[in-house]
Amino acid sequence: MNSDWTINRLGGALGAEITGPDLASVTSKDLDRIRELLISHLVLFFPGQRLTVDEHVAFGEHFGELEGHPNLKNPTLNHPKIFELAASSGGVADEWHTDITFQERPALMSILHMITCPETGGDTMWSNLYRAYDELSEPMQELCQGLTALHDALPHNRPDKMAIHPVVRIHPETGQKLLYVNEHFTRRIVEMNATESDMLLGYLTRWVTNPRFTVRYRWTPGTIAMWDNRCTQHFVLNDFEGERVIQRVTVMGDQVEGTGPRFEPWVRPGRLSATSRHDRQLFQFLKSRSEP
Repeated sequence: MNSDWTINRLGGALGAEITGPDLASVTSKDLDRIRELLISHLVLFFPGQRLTVDEHVAFGEHFGELEGHPNLKNPTLNHPKIFELAASSGGVADEWHTDITFQERPALMSILHMITCPETGGDTMWSNLYRAYDELSEPMQELCQGLTALHDALPHNRPDKMAIHPVVRIHPETGQKLLYVNEHFTRRIVEMNATESDMLLGYLTRWVTNPRFTVRYRWTPGTIAMWDNRCTQHFVLNDFEGERVIQRVTVMGDQVEGTGPRFEPWVRPGRLSATSRHDRQLFQFLKSRSEP
């Protein structure tokens, strides 16, 4: 089965490039193999595919329900299930992030088609969030397991769209723990005051970018990449001149579950600051969730 596939690991932490399959006409056995490889390598690259829009959507639908981007509009393509991003001279997602964590049920998987890319620059990096958690010290792991974080869509000018997720979550298929905060969408640690939150969140979001946890990929037109949003972050290098066009389908339906604190959960009732924007934001969000 799939004996004609070539699988090359790209980094010690994550990433594999696969040649051989035709993603426009995959079989059920092919899909099972791809799922296994994604669990093992976290991000997969299939060069030379050049799928049509309909083929791209059909391939994504094998893995679950698709949605377009909830906040951003496509520059040219009018399709409800595809998110398109066109950029030249930069203008890309150059902050580390996991896709749309500001939703209660974020993206489960993303499948990107590189339509056009510059000859040099515009690479993308991914980080392994299992490794990021595993290499924290035991005291830091224990602290993080008792915490939750507020995520919002402020980068999309929608700070009203927000969700609270555990800082350490469990992957629903592997059962492994991973660190689940990112510099793009995570605003604050719920159980801490503003200065404590800034200190810890700043440390954790820098920590996940450690080179030991990452892989970097140089694009060629027609490459399909797919990654597990539940256990990775990614970052686009804003170092290019020329046109860079991607089209992405997003598989929805992730259910974020935490580990639960080792002891009793921490709460901070009555300690919100009247002058902190983040505290006011958190208060309004918690209030809205408690209202019928």
